[in-house]
Amino acid sequence: MGKRILVRRRGRGTSTFRASTHKRIGPARYAIMTKEDIASVIKGIVRRIDHEPGRGTPLALIELSDGRTYNSPIPEGVHQGQEISVGSEAPNDIGNILPVGRISEGTFICNIELSPNDGGRLVRASGTYATVVAHTPQGTMLKLPSGKTAAFNNSCRATIGVISGAGRVDKPFMKAGARFHMAKAKGHTWIHVAGVAMLSAYHPHGGGRHKHPGKPTTVARGAPPGRKVGNIASRHAGSRKKIREKR
Repeated sequence: MGKRILVRRRGRGTSTFRASTHKRIGPARYAIMTKEDIASVIKGIVRRIDHEPGRGTPLALIELSDGRTYNSPIPEGVHQGQEISVGSEAPNDIGNILPVGRISEGTFICNIELSPNDGGRLVRASGTYATVVAHTPQGTMLKLPSGKTAAFNNSCRATIGVISGAGRVDKPFMKAGARFHMAKAKGHTWIHVAGVAMLSAYHPHGGGRHKHPGKPTTVARGAPPGRKVGNIASRHAGSRKKIREKR
């Protein structure tokens, strides 16, 4: 009888595999504002710039003139002590936060809201940015980092500029320990070993001389932890890309 497989040992979040969330600074979201606040201009100041484990982008603690504070990913060029403006009448300067409907075409933006007042959901990874393409009756057209163009509500807020931390993934991991600690900060497992490369006592897919599972890799949603590996509750066989090609 072999040891419990990794999927089973992870279980429901034991301390061995739990992410170090006690080191997290807090949620990175815009402050909730009323329509009256967004229609005007609210001044703010960048109090400090922090690093959060597991996040590749620096976080700025922003204090508004009314006393509210919030954390937000910052674009390149923003520094501690810089004054920013929030609202529809704010200028299109780096670091300012405006509704996308009031941002001029061709501007690079980041930390975009999917719906008004949700705090920012898109384009938050280091070095990414979206481009304002056009203002239409359907909304503001933005070109996202994926290359797709989508329409957004004109009231959705965004930050002017490119998210800082560009080039972070270009630096190679010179030691295995660095990669281990990076994965641990995010609560991920590393290193990844394929089940077919293990012994049959260590994984349901193991034991084959030719690196083949030897059995269907689809399992039910309610399979027990020691068996719940592979394609879990899959609706079809094969990749989505191959299925689209067949159609």
